[in-house]
Amino acid sequence: MEIKGKVHCFFEQSGTFKREFIKLGIPAEDYDIQNKHGETDHVIDLFAEIENAYDGKPSVFDNITPDDLIMAFFPCIYFSCLSQMLIGWNNHNYKRLSSKERGDMILQRSANREKFFRLMVQMFAVVEIKGLRMVVENPWAMQHFLKSNFIVAPSIIDNDRSKRGDHFKKPTAYWFWHCEPTNGYSYQPNKNVKRVIDCEPVIGGGICSEERSTISPDYARNFICDFIIGKEQPELKHQDLFSNTLVNN
Repeated sequence: MEIKGKVHCFFEQSGTFKREFIKLGIPAEDYDIQNKHGETDHVIDLFAEIENAYDGKPSVFDNITPDDLIMAFFPCIYFSCLSQMLIGWNNHNYKRLSSKERGDMILQRSANREKFFRLMVQMFAVVEIKGLRMVVENPWAMQHFLKSNFIVAPSIIDNDRSKRGDHFKKPTAYWFWHCEPTNGYSYQPNKNVKRVIDCEPVIGGGICSEERSTISPDYARNFICDFIIGKEQPELKHQDLFSNTLVNN
């Protein structure tokens, strides 16, 4: 796709995708409620902005045009497979709780998941109403909540991010809204891959730990070139590596 405006990276404070877009000549800015890395251009409560926009009130979406692109890394903490496991009555985290305490914990997690799901649907609705372009990222593990409970199937499932230079094998889904993905093959070897597959945890990592959610700059660049702007990278394209990226038409 051609991006005549700028890229608005929602829920990103690392600057990873922002910097790669800028290197490719496309203006980009980060939006998040935190600024731990000193990269957040707009420190803002995006959840509140989504709700305001959905209710027809002034919001950050008013400053975004159809020539722009929203790249949204929507929080997955309540959609992840590990969160799904915490819905189970016999989860080991609840062993020392009373039945009432166990029930309260499960109901609270279910309510939180419903809140996040509602916000994600509202975000898609706002973009549809305003005719904006958006790409949304979320994990795609075996028990991921969005697999059977979302409004539309993802456009792309990248089953092995390490093929494009990431530190993780971690399967990831992407929804393209009001835009179509290109399909490139910027493969590169990564010798330091941590093989996160489905619910396999990283030692010391939490449900949505910073280590697990971090994407490498190489992967960001290769993803942008392969699926967003359709830019060939001859030095990477012809490597003899197998692609298991799925594109749903």
